[in-house]
Amino acid sequence: MDALTPLTYKTLLSKVTETTGRPMHDPATGDLIGHAPVRSISDVDNAVRRARAAQPGWAARSDDERVQTLLHAADAVEASTEALAELLCREQGKPLNGPNARFEVGACAAWLRATAGTPLPGGTVFEDDEIHAELHYRPVGVVGAIGPWNWPMMITTWQVAPSLRMGNTVVVKPSEYTPLSVLALGEVLNSALPDDVLTVVPGEGDLGAHLTTHPDVDKLMFTGSTGTGKAIARDSASTLKRLTLELGGNDAGIVLPDVDPSKIAEGLFWGAFINTGQTCAALKRLYVHTDVYDQVCAALVEFARQMPMGPGLDEQNVLGPLQNKAQYDIVAGLVDAAIASGAKVLLGGDPANDGGGLFYPTTLVADIDNDNPLVAQEQFGPALPIVRYSDLDEAVAMANGLDVGLGASVWSADPAAARSVAARLEAGTVWINSHGGVHPMIPFGGIKGSGYGLEFGSEGLKSVSVPQVING
Repeated sequence: MDALTPLTYKTLLSKVTETTGRPMHDPATGDLIGHAPVRSISDVDNAVRRARAAQPGWAARSDDERVQTLLHAADAVEASTEALAELLCREQGKPLNGPNARFEVGACAAWLRATAGTPLPGGTVFEDDEIHAELHYRPVGVVGAIGPWNWPMMITTWQVAPSLRMGNTVVVKPSEYTPLSVLALGEVLNSALPDDVLTVVPGEGDLGAHLTTHPDVDKLMFTGSTGTGKAIARDSASTLKRLTLELGGNDAGIVLPDVDPSKIAEGLFWGAFINTGQTCAALKRLYVHTDVYDQVCAALVEFARQMPMGPGLDEQNVLGPLQNKAQYDIVAGLVDAAIASGAKVLLGGDPANDGGGLFYPTTLVADIDNDNPLVAQEQFGPALPIVRYSDLDEAVAMANGLDVGLGASVWSADPAAARSVAARLEAGTVWINSHGGVHPMIPFGGIKGSGYGLEFGSEGLKSVSVPQVING
């Protein structure tokens, strides 16, 4: 197809579904969307073989040629935005509007363009009368990319765009929960790419495990749970794969006593509830100073009440269902346990479940202990525990008390005070008066149990390359 020919939803769906395979259902309605292909280990081997054969030719192209190809791919994504967004909405559950489906598709195009425009890393590192040393970044080879179900198109783009820019080829294994979205993105991207440079292989978890140990996969990028990340690190050791692991988080936010609660309520809400709370770097536990605790809780309740939740194809909704029943059960179980422990539900916590979808109401839980499972475990859904503190050192200790470190935030009217607290937090990114925002030129990655390796900007290009020093 012509890369700039807009695809309709029906046409795109027909390109990525089969008559048999894994049945995919809309989490908002339970309706059948279609059947996703389920590929085999031999299909992975074939994809890697073709990627290995295509990689030297792709790497031999000039950087400008690869840049122009990425820009053409961005044009293709933009041309089919509505079809991609509708499929994403139906399969993942996120609404069309708000920071959701159209937003995610737009981010795919934006990241392709930003990656194309990022200056290549490297250059002269030392020079004197006898030595001229240059550092260059060469393609690593074949990149295996294993993505999650919460932001399936956007995170796949985060993995694919820098890999292609640096001359690698990519084999993508999407989540079993959202394969159609990634297949659709791959269909559109491949309208602008040479054959076999990018291949999407949907299937069960054994395909991802096979990529992890495959001797012809040189680099693996994974976004998902800490447990799976540990398994990848262990199983990939025999082939010494380079790894980028963006793993689970349980991000803390600390609210200082000088805030105006009405001014931060919107930022707190979207920091916690973007994508209905199903975001690795969402705000998942909030520590509020006792002097402003009641006011912050009240401001959050007032703002949250105004945010409509429902089927994503309804243009008014900005919050959707949980993507799958397993995640729904985790959220419901944690909230029920918090209620049983005596915590106070300010909003939500009582799902109706009369519409056939996996909707869990926006839930705010106050007067909760720091060791409560809703605080200590990553809920990954629309339930925010709000913990009271009186001593800042205590708040910092609680924020740092878990073996995760993806993101964190500090909320204050005094930027200097906020930065001072931020420097004490153990997280890969600490935001001031916001939470979870990412930018294609700002490096992003976790520490502790949240993984290692950086994405975005020049650091992201380095992560999908191998350094070479030419000294002479």
